[in-house]
Amino acid sequence: MANNDKENAAAYWKANVRLIIWSLVVWALVSYGFGILLRPLVSGIPVGGSDLGFWFAQQGSIITFIAIIFHYAWRLNKLDKEFGVEE
Repeated sequence: MANNDKENAAAYWKANVRLIIWSLVVWALVSYGFGILLRPLVSGIPVGGSDLGFWFAQQGSIITFIAIIFHYAWRLNKLDKEFGVEE
């Protein structure tokens, strides 16, 4: 029984780390990718009186970060239920 608990905990942690990694990839893509590195490529697309690169650097990053937080909490609740560790 203890071995099964260890395997369950390892699988839960692996799923959690995978979720964290994907959240960091999205964060890096939006903040550094679209806001800084790819800004010249997306600068010609108008959004809200400015170009898309500036929008990603200012509002887009913040909105994306908030969306990542809510997505992470939602997925982690599903993982908790799946692995039987919910509150």
